[in-house]
Amino acid sequence: KSGIHGFGVFTKLPHRAGDMVIEYTGELIRAPVADRREHLIYNSLVEFKNHNIPLIGYPIKPLGQPSCSLCLGAGTYMFRIDDERVIDATRAGSIAHLINHSCEPNCYSRVISVNGDDHIIIFAKRDIEQWEELTFFSKDERLVCYCGFSRCRGVVNDIDAEERGTKLHVPRSELKDWQGE
Repeated sequence: KSGIHGFGVFTKLPHRAGDMVIEYTGELIRAPVADRREHLIYNSLVEFKNHNIPLIGYPIKPLGQPSCSLCLGAGTYMFRIDDERVIDATRAGSIAHLINHSCEPNCYSRVISVNGDDHIIIFAKRDIEQWEELTFFSKDERLVCYCGFSRCRGVVNDIDAEERGTKLHVPRSELKDWQGE
């Protein structure tokens, strides 16, 4: 069981920084369909109790309001590829939909195109030990963060801070040709 939320996902094998860890799979849907599903699932699982924000597979507490026990554990698992397409793992998909957000994640996600098809791949951001919980930085909107790290930002969507911490710049003149492993 995760110390962050729910069951989480724990790795059976150690991973080195840069390793592909898992693919986030589910049903490929258009953004308007995702918005409608999210709203319908939210309405069917959670009583509104004066807060009107979507659940996105993460324990939420509306900012400035106390925790609602009805909200915990209910939700959808949507991962946006771009402005038009979303992977919905709410009903079917890989176990990757259970990976929790963290302000100090050990993984990151990228959209990778293979033969014209886009896939969401989770990579190791740093070396990950066996049985360590997998976490990544989620850009969901208006969610309170419960990761528990000392440098927790308090919200899930501090995108500016995440981008500052992950930008890597190497001048083109310093790049070397890859020689294989």
